[in-house]
Amino acid sequence: MDAQGRGHAGDIDPADQWVFNPNTGSYELRLNPVADDSPSQYGNSRPTAPRQRRSPESPSTGEPSSYEPPGDEEHERRGGRRSEPRLPAQRGRSRAADKAGHADGRGGGHGRRKAKPKPSGKKKALRWGGGIVGLVVVASCVGGYVFYQRLNGNIDKVDVGMNNAAVTDGPVNILVIGTDARAGKGNTGYGDAGSVGHADTTFLFHVSKDRTNATALSIPRDMITDIPDCPTKQKDGSRETVPGQQSQRFNTSLGQESRDPGCTWRTVEKLTGVKINHFMMADFNAVKELSNAVGGVEVCAAKPLNDPKSHLNLKAGKHVVKGEQALAFVRTRHAIGFGSDLDRIKLQQQFLSSMIRKMKSGDTLSNPSKLFNLSDAATKALTVDTGIGSVKKLMSLAQDLKRVNVKNITFATVPVLDNPDDPATVILDEAKAKPLFKMVRDDKSMTKVKKKHKDKAPSKAKKAPASEVEAEVLNGGGTPGAARQTSDWLVSKGVGKATPSGNAPKLLEKTRLDFAPSQAGQAARLADLMGLPDSALKKTSDADSGSSMTLTLGKDFSQAGEPIEAPDKAPSGVEKVNANDKNVCAK
Repeated sequence: MDAQGRGHAGDIDPADQWVFNPNTGSYELRLNPVADDSPSQYGNSRPTAPRQRRSPESPSTGEPSSYEPPGDEEHERRGGRRSEPRLPAQRGRSRAADKAGHADGRGGGHGRRKAKPKPSGKKKALRWGGGIVGLVVVASCVGGYVFYQRLNGNIDKVDVGMNNAAVTDGPVNILVIGTDARAGKGNTGYGDAGSVGHADTTFLFHVSKDRTNATALSIPRDMITDIPDCPTKQKDGSRETVPGQQSQRFNTSLGQESRDPGCTWRTVEKLTGVKINHFMMADFNAVKELSNAVGGVEVCAAKPLNDPKSHLNLKAGKHVVKGEQALAFVRTRHAIGFGSDLDRIKLQQQFLSSMIRKMKSGDTLSNPSKLFNLSDAATKALTVDTGIGSVKKLMSLAQDLKRVNVKNITFATVPVLDNPDDPATVILDEAKAKPLFKMVRDDKSMTKVKKKHKDKAPSKAKKAPASEVEAEVLNGGGTPGAARQTSDWLVSKGVGKATPSGNAPKLLEKTRLDFAPSQAGQAARLADLMGLPDSALKKTSDADSGSSMTLTLGKDFSQAGEPIEAPDKAPSGVEKVNANDKNVCAK
């Protein structure tokens, strides 16, 4: 058990917990159950190592029965037991049971059961390999991990008031937070001595609906933004709302004023307009332990890097770093560029890209020892939301996301400008950031990928002159006054008639244009003016209605003149790097 109290279940060899079942022809995991609930530092303290459950004695023989596999999670939490038949015991019987068996002739004629020979190294490797599942999870380091159910006790979780399903059919957005908290073994020499754990490194990791690509947006910690009101769960189970603040550094969305990861979650949603599914948070130990677990991560320096503050000292060229040296690499900023946090983000993106490649490589996935070390390190490092607060849920999420190819993962940095009021901070570059956020919201890839499903062909109707276009404009989720603002803008662009008609009967997530078949030419022209995607055009019926088209502005509308559809490419000047690029070097 380490200094965190995160221990293992006794001295059991995990390899011996995989038992061959001759009926199925495969290996099965036989474990002692562990608690599925692991409160974090923001709630109750973590319990010590999970206890082994003793097998109840059989009423007929006195022989201990084997462990029953856990059933429904809610049933287990209430102390319930499954009604399925018990599996045969895999361990030797108790001494009392052996004596009883010898006395009444049930001992097989020898009195004591013959000792089971220890498995050979080859058989043990097969047991490991048979039970290991490849897992890709994004943490402060994005990578692939393998989890055993017994590692549930390692996982911290925080109830942030949102309990989303682990897996969804649509796009997945995971907030990855690296905190600068000094808590944890070996971390007393790092970070701000008075820090309560701020959002030091933050990524919004977006995975496409078809799982062909992913985008990781780095959010600068010193960016000035608004932090919304945040309900937080207290130790006694009650909820207290931390008041929001305007024009604050982004990193104060965590820790400051007792804010939990849910506050960072809400801040990012307000900033980007992207709905988040889950969060994962890790501290300094994540970098050290995960880099050790994979045997080191390759990084590149275009020049000698010497930073006494982070204790980094590397010659120019490629190096394999792990442990303290890996942490020094991702923490340094004084040895690169202008010594800013934006320069450090580039270093972190290089490190994470390399770690992803290492974790998904055959060298790691085919090595049982590395896989188990990864599972142990990852579960110790992670704090997550309740929606993925167990190994079973994390495995479901990971299995869903692992299909993304490394070459289709792009790291990008949220574009910012120098703050004229404070040179130590930056402000959002809205001209570049808004299209970038819209790409994420509309599930647009930053890499060229072959789509699994072809989009519907765009309308081939010939565009009618703007003067012939007639439309009624409704506000179905846009900003106040959006209908009138849009109508005035369309008229200024030469549209014959654009009538503002107030609020729509119901709110819409997406802007929609309803038109009759005879109005296809008008619809094509209006779609071009508004920057509408083909999916926004809805043909109403085969009969001409004789009335104007209806344009209903949805929540995706921002302002008149700004295209509704997201661009196909990131705006010029957005810093980005492909996770499969092995030639990136720190300058």
